[in-house]
Amino acid sequence: MVPHVLAVANQKGGVGKTTTTINVGSALAVMGRRVLVVDIDPQANATSGLGVDRSAVETTSYDVMIGGRPIADARISTVVEGLDLVPADLSLAGAEIEMIELPMRERRLALAVEAVDDVDYVLIDCPPSLGLLTVNAAVAAQALLVPIQCEFYALEGLGLLTHTLALLRRELNPGLRIAGIVMTLFDGRLALAHQVVDEVRARFADDLLSPLIPRNVRLSEAPSHGVPVDLYDPTCRGAVAYAELAANLDARLAGQARPVHAGAGVGAGR
Repeated sequence: MVPHVLAVANQKGGVGKTTTTINVGSALAVMGRRVLVVDIDPQANATSGLGVDRSAVETTSYDVMIGGRPIADARISTVVEGLDLVPADLSLAGAEIEMIELPMRERRLALAVEAVDDVDYVLIDCPPSLGLLTVNAAVAAQALLVPIQCEFYALEGLGLLTHTLALLRRELNPGLRIAGIVMTLFDGRLALAHQVVDEVRARFADDLLSPLIPRNVRLSEAPSHGVPVDLYDPTCRGAVAYAELAANLDARLAGQARPVHAGAGVGAGR
Protein backbone atom coordinates (compact mmCIF):
# COMPACT_ATOMS: atom_id res chain seq x y z
CA MET A 1 0.00 0.00 0.00
CA VAL A 2 1.22 3.47 -0.87
CA PRO A 3 -0.13 6.02 1.63
CA HIS A 4 -1.28 9.54 0.99
CA VAL A 5 1.63 11.64 2.26
CA LEU A 6 0.56 15.18 3.17
CA ALA A 7 2.76 17.96 4.52
CA VAL A 8 0.76 20.28 6.77
CA ALA A 9 2.60 23.49 6.00
CA ASN A 10 2.42 27.26 6.05
CA GLN A 11 5.39 29.58 6.44
CA LYS A 12 3.34 31.71 8.86
CA GLY A 13 3.14 30.70 12.51
CA GLY A 14 -0.01 30.49 14.60
CA VAL A 15 -2.31 29.40 11.79
CA GLY A 16 -3.28 26.01 13.21
CA LYS A 17 -0.83 23.60 11.54
CA THR A 18 -0.39 21.37 14.57
CA THR A 19 -4.05 21.61 15.56
CA THR A 20 -4.99 20.57 12.04
CA THR A 21 -2.44 17.74 11.94
CA ILE A 22 -3.58 16.25 15.24
CA ASN A 23 -7.31 16.61 14.72
CA VAL A 24 -7.46 15.60 11.05
CA GLY A 25 -5.27 12.62 11.89
CA SER A 26 -7.47 11.60 14.80
CA ALA A 27 -10.68 12.06 12.80
CA LEU A 28 -9.29 9.91 9.98
CA ALA A 29 -8.35 7.22 12.50
CA VAL A 30 -11.85 7.29 13.96
CA MET A 31 -13.12 6.71 10.39
CA GLY A 32 -11.02 3.55 10.27
CA ARG A 33 -8.05 4.91 8.36
CA ARG A 34 -4.57 4.05 9.55
CA VAL A 35 -2.57 7.22 10.16
CA LEU A 36 1.04 8.09 10.93
CA VAL A 37 1.83 11.61 12.15
CA VAL A 38 5.45 12.68 11.67
CA ASP A 39 6.39 15.64 13.87
CA ILE A 40 9.33 17.61 12.44
CA ASP A 41 8.72 20.85 14.34
CA PRO A 42 11.41 21.49 17.01
CA GLN A 43 8.66 22.73 19.33
CA ALA A 44 7.25 19.17 19.24
CA ASN A 45 3.70 20.36 19.87
CA ALA A 46 2.15 17.53 17.88
CA THR A 47 4.09 15.12 20.06
CA SER A 48 2.84 16.55 23.36
CA GLY A 49 -0.62 17.17 21.89
CA LEU A 50 -0.94 13.43 21.29
CA GLY A 51 -0.10 12.63 24.89
CA VAL A 52 3.57 11.73 24.43
CA ASP A 53 6.17 12.96 26.92
CA ARG A 54 8.86 14.53 24.76
CA SER A 55 11.55 13.91 27.36
CA ALA A 56 10.79 10.21 27.53
CA VAL A 57 11.12 9.26 23.86
CA GLU A 58 14.37 7.64 22.80
CA THR A 59 14.20 7.89 19.00
CA THR A 60 12.72 10.87 17.18
CA SER A 61 12.37 12.41 13.73
CA TYR A 62 15.78 13.96 14.36
CA ASP A 63 17.36 10.51 14.45
CA VAL A 64 15.49 9.57 11.28
CA MET A 65 16.55 12.61 9.25
CA ILE A 66 19.99 13.30 10.66
CA GLY A 67 21.06 9.88 11.88
CA GLY A 68 19.50 7.85 9.09
CA ARG A 69 17.56 5.62 11.49
CA PRO A 70 14.64 3.65 9.99
CA ILE A 71 11.36 5.40 10.59
CA ALA A 72 10.05 2.22 12.24
CA ASP A 73 12.57 2.73 15.05
CA ALA A 74 10.93 6.04 15.99
CA ARG A 75 7.31 5.04 15.49
CA ILE A 76 5.16 4.78 18.61
CA SER A 77 1.47 4.40 19.37
CA THR A 78 -0.66 7.25 20.71
CA VAL A 79 -3.83 7.76 22.73
CA VAL A 80 -5.79 7.39 19.48
CA GLU A 81 -6.31 3.86 18.22
CA GLY A 82 -5.08 3.60 14.64
CA LEU A 83 -2.89 6.69 14.89
CA ASP A 84 0.87 6.31 15.35
CA LEU A 85 3.48 9.02 15.82
CA VAL A 86 7.09 9.73 14.95
CA PRO A 87 7.83 12.20 17.76
CA ALA A 88 10.03 15.29 17.71
CA ASP A 89 12.27 16.88 20.28
CA LEU A 90 14.41 19.99 20.71
CA SER A 91 17.32 18.37 18.88
CA LEU A 92 15.60 19.44 15.67
CA ALA A 93 16.36 23.07 16.50
CA GLY A 94 19.87 22.63 15.09
CA ALA A 95 18.99 20.06 12.46
CA GLU A 96 18.94 22.46 9.52
CA ILE A 97 22.54 23.46 10.18
CA GLU A 98 23.59 19.82 10.45
CA MET A 99 21.75 18.95 7.24
CA ILE A 100 23.79 21.36 5.14
CA GLU A 101 26.70 18.93 5.01
CA LEU A 102 24.62 15.76 4.62
CA PRO A 103 24.19 13.96 1.28
CA MET A 104 20.73 14.27 -0.28
CA ARG A 105 19.87 16.83 2.36
CA GLU A 106 16.47 17.71 0.84
CA ARG A 107 15.43 14.05 0.59
CA ARG A 108 16.30 12.67 4.00
CA LEU A 109 12.67 12.43 5.11
CA ALA A 110 11.46 11.18 1.72
CA LEU A 111 13.84 8.24 1.86
CA ALA A 112 12.52 7.32 5.31
CA VAL A 113 8.84 7.73 4.43
CA GLU A 114 9.20 5.48 1.39
CA ALA A 115 9.52 2.54 3.79
CA VAL A 116 6.03 3.18 5.25
CA ASP A 117 3.55 0.86 3.56
CA ASP A 118 1.08 -0.09 6.28
CA VAL A 119 -0.93 3.12 6.69
CA ASP A 120 -3.43 5.07 4.64
CA TYR A 121 -2.09 8.51 5.57
CA VAL A 122 1.19 10.08 6.59
CA LEU A 123 0.69 13.60 7.96
CA ILE A 124 3.85 15.66 8.43
CA ASP A 125 3.60 18.54 10.91
CA CYS A 126 5.99 21.24 9.69
CA PRO A 127 7.65 24.16 11.47
CA PRO A 128 6.54 27.71 10.56
CA SER A 129 9.35 28.37 8.10
CA LEU A 130 10.61 27.41 4.66
CA GLY A 131 13.91 25.96 5.86
CA LEU A 132 15.32 22.52 5.20
CA LEU A 133 12.90 20.79 7.56
CA THR A 134 9.86 22.03 5.66
CA VAL A 135 11.62 21.42 2.34
CA ASN A 136 12.18 17.81 3.42
CA ALA A 137 8.46 17.50 4.14
CA ALA A 138 7.53 19.00 0.77
CA VAL A 139 9.83 16.58 -1.04
CA ALA A 140 8.48 13.60 0.90
CA ALA A 141 4.85 14.58 0.29
CA GLN A 142 2.57 14.21 -2.69
CA ALA A 143 0.57 17.23 -1.57
CA LEU A 144 0.33 20.11 0.87
CA LEU A 145 -2.47 20.61 3.38
CA VAL A 146 -2.37 24.35 4.06
CA PRO A 147 -4.06 25.91 7.11
CA ILE A 148 -4.78 29.62 6.68
CA GLN A 149 -5.98 31.78 9.55
CA CYS A 150 -9.02 33.97 8.91
CA GLU A 151 -7.23 37.27 9.43
CA PHE A 152 -5.82 40.13 7.34
CA TYR A 153 -2.23 38.87 7.20
CA ALA A 154 -3.39 35.62 5.67
CA LEU A 155 -4.17 37.52 2.48
CA GLU A 156 -0.60 38.77 2.28
CA GLY A 157 0.62 35.19 2.49
CA LEU A 158 -1.39 33.93 -0.47
CA GLY A 159 1.05 35.25 -3.05
CA LEU A 160 3.98 33.74 -1.15
CA LEU A 161 2.18 30.40 -0.97
CA THR A 162 1.75 30.34 -4.76
CA HIS A 163 5.38 31.36 -5.30
CA THR A 164 6.67 28.76 -2.85
CA LEU A 165 4.62 25.97 -4.41
CA ALA A 166 5.92 26.87 -7.88
CA LEU A 167 9.50 26.94 -6.59
CA LEU A 168 9.22 23.55 -4.90
CA ARG A 169 7.69 22.05 -8.02
CA ARG A 170 10.40 23.44 -10.25
CA GLU A 171 13.38 22.54 -8.10
CA LEU A 172 12.52 19.48 -6.02
CA ASN A 173 9.10 17.85 -6.42
CA PRO A 174 7.39 18.34 -9.81
CA GLY A 175 4.29 16.41 -8.72
CA LEU A 176 3.62 18.45 -5.60
CA ARG A 177 0.08 19.81 -5.42
CA ILE A 178 -2.32 21.28 -2.90
CA ALA A 179 -4.50 18.63 -1.26
CA GLY A 180 -6.59 21.31 0.38
CA ILE A 181 -6.66 24.68 2.10
CA VAL A 182 -8.10 24.72 5.62
CA MET A 183 -9.53 28.01 6.88
CA THR A 184 -8.91 28.14 10.62
CA LEU A 185 -9.86 30.36 13.57
CA PHE A 186 -13.01 31.51 11.80
CA ASP A 187 -15.27 33.84 13.76
CA GLY A 188 -18.53 34.34 11.88
CA ARG A 189 -19.25 37.54 13.83
CA LEU A 190 -16.37 39.36 12.14
CA ALA A 191 -16.78 40.89 8.69
CA LEU A 192 -13.04 40.58 8.14
CA ALA A 193 -13.19 36.81 8.58
CA HIS A 194 -15.79 36.56 5.83
CA GLN A 195 -13.70 38.83 3.58
CA VAL A 196 -10.65 36.63 4.02
CA VAL A 197 -12.64 33.50 3.21
CA ASP A 198 -14.13 35.16 0.13
CA GLU A 199 -10.66 36.19 -1.07
CA VAL A 200 -9.22 32.72 -0.59
CA ARG A 201 -12.25 31.17 -2.29
CA ALA A 202 -11.85 33.53 -5.25
CA ARG A 203 -8.21 32.54 -5.75
CA PHE A 204 -8.20 28.89 -4.65
CA ALA A 205 -11.80 27.78 -5.13
CA ASP A 206 -10.95 24.22 -6.16
CA ASP A 207 -8.58 23.76 -3.23
CA LEU A 208 -10.66 25.18 -0.38
CA LEU A 209 -11.91 22.48 1.97
CA SER A 210 -15.11 22.70 3.95
CA PRO A 211 -16.18 23.36 6.59
CA LEU A 212 -14.47 26.41 8.04
CA ILE A 213 -12.75 25.59 11.34
CA PRO A 214 -14.15 27.84 14.08
CA ARG A 215 -12.29 29.77 16.72
CA ASN A 216 -13.10 27.38 19.54
CA VAL A 217 -11.97 27.22 23.15
CA ARG A 218 -12.08 23.41 23.24
CA LEU A 219 -9.57 23.24 20.39
CA SER A 220 -7.22 25.36 22.48
CA GLU A 221 -7.74 23.32 25.64
CA ALA A 222 -7.35 19.81 24.22
CA PRO A 223 -3.53 19.87 23.72
CA SER A 224 -2.95 20.64 27.39
CA HIS A 225 -4.70 17.34 28.16
CA GLY A 226 -2.63 15.44 25.58
CA VAL A 227 -5.60 14.39 23.45
CA PRO A 228 -7.22 15.44 20.17
CA VAL A 229 -10.38 17.46 20.49
CA ASP A 230 -12.61 14.52 19.49
CA LEU A 231 -11.46 12.71 22.63
CA TYR A 232 -11.60 15.81 24.80
CA ASP A 233 -15.05 17.06 23.79
CA PRO A 234 -16.48 15.20 20.78
CA THR A 235 -19.61 17.35 20.63
CA CYS A 236 -17.92 20.75 20.51
CA ARG A 237 -17.94 22.76 17.31
CA GLY A 238 -14.24 22.29 16.73
CA ALA A 239 -14.49 18.50 16.92
CA VAL A 240 -17.52 18.39 14.65
CA ALA A 241 -15.83 20.68 12.12
CA TYR A 242 -12.61 18.67 11.98
CA ALA A 243 -14.53 15.40 11.66
CA GLU A 244 -16.41 16.78 8.66
CA LEU A 245 -13.26 18.26 7.16
CA ALA A 246 -11.38 14.95 7.48
CA ALA A 247 -14.26 13.12 5.79
CA ASN A 248 -14.26 15.63 2.94
CA LEU A 249 -10.50 15.39 2.55
CA ASP A 250 -10.66 11.60 2.51
CA ALA A 251 -13.41 11.63 -0.11
CA ARG A 252 -11.45 14.11 -2.25
CA LEU A 253 -8.29 12.02 -2.19
CA ALA A 254 -10.21 8.80 -2.77
CA GLY A 255 -11.49 10.30 -6.01
CA GLN A 256 -7.97 10.92 -7.28
CA ALA A 257 -5.46 8.47 -8.67
CA ARG A 258 -3.58 6.50 -6.03
CA PRO A 259 -0.45 8.51 -5.22
CA VAL A 260 3.14 7.57 -5.89
CA HIS A 261 5.99 8.34 -3.57
CA ALA A 262 7.48 11.79 -3.84
CA GLY A 263 10.76 12.21 -5.60
CA ALA A 264 10.29 9.37 -8.16
CA GLY A 265 -18.81 26.93 8.16
CA VAL A 266 -19.38 27.54 11.76
CA GLY A 267 -19.00 30.48 14.12
CA ALA A 268 -17.06 30.95 17.31
CA GLY A 269 -18.15 29.23 20.46
CA ARG A 270 -17.95 26.01 22.43
